[in-house]
Amino acid sequence: MSETLEVRTEGRLRILRLNRPERKNALDRDLIGGLHRAFHDAAADDDVWAVVLTGNGDAFCSGLDFSETAPTSDGAPAPRAALRSHLTVVMQIECEKPILAGVNGVAVGAGVSLAMNADIRVAAPSARFHPGYTRIGLSPDLGLTWTLPRAVGYERAMRFLLEQRMVPADEALALGLVGEVVEHDEDLDERLLEYGTMLANVAPIAARQTKRLMVRAEQPTDLVAHLDAEIELVMQALRSQDSAEAIRAMQVRETPDFQGR
Repeated sequence: MSETLEVRTEGRLRILRLNRPERKNALDRDLIGGLHRAFHDAAADDDVWAVVLTGNGDAFCSGLDFSETAPTSDGAPAPRAALRSHLTVVMQIECEKPILAGVNGVAVGAGVSLAMNADIRVAAPSARFHPGYTRIGLSPDLGLTWTLPRAVGYERAMRFLLEQRMVPADEALALGLVGEVVEHDEDLDERLLEYGTMLANVAPIAARQTKRLMVRAEQPTDLVAHLDAEIELVMQALRSQDSAEAIRAMQVRETPDFQGR
């Protein structure tokens, strides 16, 4: 497994830790590929009955590593974009075991998307959530346009995505972005192990069937096509003048001047 992702097993619980703390656990191709393999492995391992996903350092995931966002020379989405998209399929459909996300710090953009792909979320008090995408002139990907409205409802999802503000842990709890906030940051790992172990002690066939039915109940008619559409629109936006202006303005801390092009 990649050094950017730590993997260990406690009894029947598989624990995954994003391990790029120097980059706030930003998702590069190596880490995305590691996650893809780790969830495939957990799904295929009959001795694993539940999965925990969290991060090392002071961030859960700061989003996509922008050194790897460029489209291919012919304008088609890069292979890494498809890999990012189909991570949702792996977590939601192929890995039918319960997935618990522990949001240990800031989650931005694709980091929010990653957390929302888990079935259950617990946050540290220092956790913060920012939609990220429209700040750099992009629409969401990694399944967020499907998972977020399921969790918080349509209007709350639209407000979160378009208001472009940092949402603290207590507000995230009220919105439904997470289901629990621990009392102190240092309590999070213990709580993840405790709750994850509880999930891993549920009758495994019942747990898998429950997740299968819950996902299917609100799944788009063609989830893969929906995810592909997300990625295609992101790649289109990355080629726009507005996206370039948004990234420039963010880097120099100016207000972007959008032209709709």
